[in-house]
Amino acid sequence: MTPYRVLVVDDSPFMRKIFSDLIVQDPQFTIVATACNGLEAVEAVKKWKPDAVTLDLEMPELNGIGALQRIMREQPTPVIMLSGISEENTRETIKALQFGAFDFIRKPMGAFSNDIVRVGELLLEKLRIAVLMRRYTVPVGLTEERNGSEKPGKPERPQLVKQVTPAEEQSNRKRGLRQPEQQAETRNSAALVSMPDKKASTGVKKPDKKPPGDIRPIGLAPVAAALEDNLGQKRPKQKSDAGDSFDHVIAIGTSTGGPRALHEVITSLPSRLTAPVLVVQHMPPKFTKSLAQRLDSFSELEVVEAEQGDRLKAGVVYIAPGGHHMELAKDQSGYYVQLTQKPPRNGHRPSVDVLFESLTPFDELKRHAVIMTGMGSDGAKGMKALVDSGADSAIAESEQTCVVYGMPRSAIESGCVKTVLPLQQIAAELQHAVLKG
Repeated sequence: MTPYRVLVVDDSPFMRKIFSDLIVQDPQFTIVATACNGLEAVEAVKKWKPDAVTLDLEMPELNGIGALQRIMREQPTPVIMLSGISEENTRETIKALQFGAFDFIRKPMGAFSNDIVRVGELLLEKLRIAVLMRRYTVPVGLTEERNGSEKPGKPERPQLVKQVTPAEEQSNRKRGLRQPEQQAETRNSAALVSMPDKKASTGVKKPDKKPPGDIRPIGLAPVAAALEDNLGQKRPKQKSDAGDSFDHVIAIGTSTGGPRALHEVITSLPSRLTAPVLVVQHMPPKFTKSLAQRLDSFSELEVVEAEQGDRLKAGVVYIAPGGHHMELAKDQSGYYVQLTQKPPRNGHRPSVDVLFESLTPFDELKRHAVIMTGMGSDGAKGMKALVDSGADSAIAESEQTCVVYGMPRSAIESGCVKTVLPLQQIAAELQHAVLKG
């Protein structure tokens, strides 16, 4: 078996050594090259064409964000960002995920064996998934201002273009990888047909063609990459007429690829949405606050990191804080956020299952559950419990637009999903569901 080739990028020789040693502990991987700044990284990607890149955020010459953007334009490659936990680092990490980074890990806190081992295990887990995404491109259609910054716009529907040579296909087969579709994906995202008869009783709708595998390589340049690089400039907010009074509630769960997916959905919802939105994104503490701030800066809705006891209001999006489960609760004054530190579920805290299950007692509300891109099965049991309790909507993101088709697939296979939609249609479906009653 030919090992996967990884490029390690960090301005610290010590950290380059640490990450290189962690990666080669798995015989599936080899270090093809290292680089000490963003400019070297861009050139190394073009020269060596690695299967994946680990990329530091803070570097001289060209920082991680700048290098990531150039890599995605010139030689799209799965990139895992290496982030510190400072406020600036967390903001830049969220930005990187929206600009096309596959995922991120936190750097070790120091040269302590336990911390390094934990980081190494997490890095290898993410690399194993990321390498299955290689050699795909998506035309993003970025427009540039005169100052060189990205201009917001609606990217065209992506095409999936296979760029694997016959020799590479043979190598992949030896590795036991299932080959994606050979043809470019040009399906109209609006075209939905019924599932096969064996699923017909569930009423699920989904795209007409099911590609193989749990991971759908939709492209490494991000669908939502055409974003302004300005966290401080918020879009105008209009207070929802519903205020504290609402009949609907929306709950969304996501993981790997989630920041990009959440950007697409949340920024497409109208300011006068007459429902609160509860979101679980698998993410460590501090990063969820930066995610909420960035989404808030582009959305007509108010987006906040949830705090204990927050009173739910229509037109507000509540992001579960990393390290805490988020539940819907109610007292005499109305509905509120309850945060707990109960044990992780499915290896996660916050957990989508916990959020979804907390909605089950409140059948006086019209409840709408959405599960999007992510590894694993978190959310499937919770969505089933919610549907069994009478939920009005149970939506899963389609395989065609998932970065990782794990969580949606598990939910669909549980038989609880009512509707399967490409990412770009989920917000419209939620609007329709809330408006119709």
